[in-house]
Amino acid sequence: MTVEAEAGRLRGEADEPGWEVDPDDEWGVAVIATVGRQLKLRREAVGMRAAEFGAAVGYGEDLVYKVESGKRIPRQEYLDRADEVLGAGGLISAAWEDVKKVRYPKKVRELAKLEAQAVEISVYECVSVNGLLQTPEHARALFESWQPVYSPEEVERLVAARTARQSVFERSPAPALSFVHEEAALRRPVGGTMVWRQQLERLLEVGRLRNVSLQVMPMSSEAHPGLNGRIEILKFADGSAVGRSDGAFNGRPTTDPKHIRVLELRYGTIRSQALPPRESLALVEQLLGET
Repeated sequence: MTVEAEAGRLRGEADEPGWEVDPDDEWGVAVIATVGRQLKLRREAVGMRAAEFGAAVGYGEDLVYKVESGKRIPRQEYLDRADEVLGAGGLISAAWEDVKKVRYPKKVRELAKLEAQAVEISVYECVSVNGLLQTPEHARALFESWQPVYSPEEVERLVAARTARQSVFERSPAPALSFVHEEAALRRPVGGTMVWRQQLERLLEVGRLRNVSLQVMPMSSEAHPGLNGRIEILKFADGSAVGRSDGAFNGRPTTDPKHIRVLELRYGTIRSQALPPRESLALVEQLLGET
C-alpha cells in the first residue's frame, strides 16, 4: 500500500469532510478561507441552499458551513463531489493542489519538506521509535497518550501526517538513512502486543533496505553523548545541513557549521558505541520472538 493510500485509509469514511484549520498557520488559514469562499460563491450562483448542497455531496449542513467559512479543511473527495454537483468543470477539483499543501500541521509540513530534500538523514532516538519508522497504529497509540488530550479528529490528522512523511523511503535516488534507537525504547510495548509486533516487523523491514542503517544502543552500554536526548542531522545536495539536539543549542534547529560539526561528532560517537546493523537486526528479531 502506498503512503498516499495509507493516509487515505487513516482518514477513513467518517462524517467529517476534513480537519480543523490551525489558527497559527497563516498561509494555511488563507488557502482554506479562499477555497471555502469559492465554494460558497459557486453554490449560491447555482441557487443551492447549504442543506441541499450538503445532501448532494453527502455531508451535513453544519459541516458545509464550516468548510465554506474556512474553519474546516476539505478532503479531495469532498472537492471532487462538489465539482460534480456544482458543474464547475474541474475548477473546484483543481483546488486540491493548493489544499493538499496545507492539510497537515505547519511544523510537520516544514519537517517533511526538509526530509524530502535531504540526501542524508541521521537520527538518534532515546525514548521512542522515530516517526519515519512508526506504523500508523504505533503512532496513533502515542498520540492518544499525550496530554492535553487530542480530539479523535486531531489524532487522525497527526497520524496521517506522520505516515505521509514516510514517502522519503520511496524517493529516487534514495537518501542515505541512519537510525540509532535505545534498546529500552524497543522493549516498550506501545499500543499492546499486536501493535508492538507490527512495529518490530516494520523495523526489520526498513532495516534491511540497502540505503538504511538501523542500529540499537544496548542497555548494557555505558554513558554516551545521546543521553541528553534526540539528535537529528539532515544534509543536502548543496553541502548545507540542518541539525537539532534536545541537549544542545537550546534544542532549536541550527545550520551553523560549527554546531553541525558538534552534532556530527556526537552522532558518530553514538554509532560507534551502538550494536552494528547486523547485530541490531538480530536483536530486533529476538525482541519480536519474545512478544
